[in-house]
Amino acid sequence: MRHPQLSISRQCQLLNLCRGSLYYHQTTESKYNLELMKLIDQKWLECPFYGSRRITEWLNRQKHPVKVKVNRKRICRLMKVMGREAIYPKKKRLSTPGESGNIKFPYLLRNLTVDRANYVWSADITYIPMKKGFLYLVAIIDWYSRYVLSWEVSLTLEKYFCITALEKALSSRNQPEIFNTDQGCQFTTPSFFKILLERGIAISMDGRGRVFDNIFIERLWRSLKYEEVYLKDYNNVREAIEGINRYLTFYNTERLHQALGYRSPLEVHYGKEGISR
Repeated sequence: MRHPQLSISRQCQLLNLCRGSLYYHQTTESKYNLELMKLIDQKWLECPFYGSRRITEWLNRQKHPVKVKVNRKRICRLMKVMGREAIYPKKKRLSTPGESGNIKFPYLLRNLTVDRANYVWSADITYIPMKKGFLYLVAIIDWYSRYVLSWEVSLTLEKYFCITALEKALSSRNQPEIFNTDQGCQFTTPSFFKILLERGIAISMDGRGRVFDNIFIERLWRSLKYEEVYLKDYNNVREAIEGINRYLTFYNTERLHQALGYRSPLEVHYGKEGISR
């Protein structure tokens, strides 16, 4: 922003930027909180029906870097940062609009037979822990072949990295008939779903809090974390990006899936032979 003639105020005005954003430095969680977040993520993957109360009680039975009793208020806040909540049946409030006012779409995949590639794609966001800080990862996957079409990482939950991943996935010659996501604000914003509607793609959204409506990408997250992320314990963003890229390349091209007849997602996605269901 250093310019010999234009002041910072004028530069911000020309770029339509808030001047205060120049002085903002992203804050990260303490080392203790990062350790707790990693433990929460591991336990939630094992027991997605655990809410903040059970997670808190479970954590208090573990050994922590700081020997103090974990407060539930802290766990609630950290789970919110991570985008984690217990999976359980909730009361339906069909007439209540979403908090953000964004448009919601019905779930279209119930009892649907997905028998070919590029019939259904889905997207989801997950939390990636590092030694110092954390990232958010979004991926787009083909339901039939389990092929990861694109992915992006971000330090925040802004919508832009999701839009970038979507545009990257659609840059190929193929596109899905149905695109499924959860009801996160990144996917319910008009700038995201208009890209799909303009291409004639039907939009499907999971029920509120029903993580298993998008089961295949949840299985991807579990594989990624237990086979890569938790084993490597990344030091920084660069290591995280390199590790994720390495694993997802392996996942697409080499990792054999029992459900795919012990073939890789790449073989099924671009192969000519179908797989039995």
